[in-house]
Amino acid sequence: MIALAAQCILQEFDAYYIESRQIPTLAKQAFEDRDPGESLLLSRRRLSIYSESIRDLAAQLKRVYPLLAEDEHLWQKVERQYLPFIRGRYEEDFAMAYIHSARRMIYHDEWRPVEYSFGGSAKTAFGAPADIYRHFPGGARISPETVIEILEIPNFAKPYRDPNADAALVADRVNRDLGFDGRDRSAIQAIQMIKAGFYRNRGAYLVGRIVLKDSSIVPLVLCLENAATGIFVDAVLTSEADTHNIFSSTLANFHVTNPHYHELSSFLHSIMPQRPLGLHYSTVGFNHVGKVAVMNELQDELTASGEVFDIAVGFRGTVAIGFSAPSSAYTLKVIRDKPTERYKWGRFEGVDSVLRKYGRVHEINRTGSMLDNIIYRHIKLDKDWFDQGLREELMTYAGQTVSSEGSSLAFKHLIAQPKMIPLPLFLETAAPAEAETAIINLGHCIKNNAAANIFNKDLDGRNYGVSRFLKIFLFDYDALEPFTDVKIRTNRNRIEGEEDVPDWFFEEGVIFLPEEIEVGLRIQDPALRRLFREVHGDLLTTEYWERVQQALRDGHVPRINIYPDATRLRARSDQVDPT
Repeated sequence: MIALAAQCILQEFDAYYIESRQIPTLAKQAFEDRDPGESLLLSRRRLSIYSESIRDLAAQLKRVYPLLAEDEHLWQKVERQYLPFIRGRYEEDFAMAYIHSARRMIYHDEWRPVEYSFGGSAKTAFGAPADIYRHFPGGARISPETVIEILEIPNFAKPYRDPNADAALVADRVNRDLGFDGRDRSAIQAIQMIKAGFYRNRGAYLVGRIVLKDSSIVPLVLCLENAATGIFVDAVLTSEADTHNIFSSTLANFHVTNPHYHELSSFLHSIMPQRPLGLHYSTVGFNHVGKVAVMNELQDELTASGEVFDIAVGFRGTVAIGFSAPSSAYTLKVIRDKPTERYKWGRFEGVDSVLRKYGRVHEINRTGSMLDNIIYRHIKLDKDWFDQGLREELMTYAGQTVSSEGSSLAFKHLIAQPKMIPLPLFLETAAPAEAETAIINLGHCIKNNAAANIFNKDLDGRNYGVSRFLKIFLFDYDALEPFTDVKIRTNRNRIEGEEDVPDWFFEEGVIFLPEEIEVGLRIQDPALRRLFREVHGDLLTTEYWERVQQALRDGHVPRINIYPDATRLRARSDQVDPT
């Protein structure tokens, strides 16, 4: 039985892994076929197949080998039999994650957390540079001829519209942005481009780095689109900020046609060093490897700093308890057993309902405006990691989720997000220009959320955070609703002084009055409120919201602007069209 069970697990893992590695090729085809809807379906499939595979495997093992569910010592023997099957494989750490997940599924009812740890393999690189990136020699400038070779990396089945014109524009833009004037023959040591296409929604991306003569690194990202007339380069990114934004965990995962996920993540970390390594794994679709990397990073942060987790800076959540360490890159959350008295949405539907909303955000296209969530289940953390006051608060107000087990706190669920500064706190000390940028980006955030069929009925500025690059992100999800289910109404058609209760007052469901957005956001500065109205006045009208809602109901995939217009090689005429 032991050997057969181990072989069964291996077969199921192999079937899962093969399918997951086929998805990037299908995403490439969707890009070539100009089918963004298929790309979104592939993103959802990529995220769902792991859980589906684990559930099916656990059910099969319980049915065929019922003793496994009754005797955990037998499972340990199965693991020992399984290890030789995967030893030495590139995806060994991933295969270990798979069997750990199966173990959690089988023993779920007995509340036996399994440690998220794969040993050292998650940090080990196996691929040679030639497997990961293509090396181009340096010189005084980047040439159109080099760009032509870069454009050939994906080996598209469909043609470029005008590759020579694109190559000339790209070379000119890069040389101008980075100040390569041709006089310093050693200005560029090398150009290194990942041997893969990165695919997501409507776009494809060629990702690399320019190594300068002082060995410093500059990102080089070519953003491609596919029009009826052919594939073309839409934009060129050479700044860490712009590159960081398109690789943000606030967007759907990329499908990457290169299997070396450790080296890909390391390469991305080299061009975006301020972004934690664990999030780079998630960016390329290896969320379960990312979970391990994030937990390792948290442990390393606390060990290096001597800090402990305490209540997160900002405003106490009515539904979640947020906590972090001062210098950590992450904020952690658990859902309260019941909300605080400030909860304003009627009957609380329970912890599982809130977790489903966080899970839904993880599975959709987050449009660059919602933080992704890493949701751990059945995990133990050392008590020494926590301030005593925080431990008491967690046990008192989230006792259904958090329990004390010896020297550990055991969590039934734990949500990890990149740390953000809450918008109201940011505005208290921000320079005027930065505050204005944040307010403008807040409007873009709200629009992008609607385009993803997400409506945050709690339009309170405290639910939004500011990144180091002044991007705005929604990070609290307990008040989310599908936007297509929202009823858009207005009081602007009422006669001044009219005392009758409006008709919409008696309607069931979520009612939204666009003219109330400004008040709901609680922006204190009158000048910033005026700026919001000037730039995003359409958000205060029913017409805007009804137009986006109808586009979603018609099955359109709205166009989202995820990089600045200034990075585009050509002007775009449809910038204001929300669909």
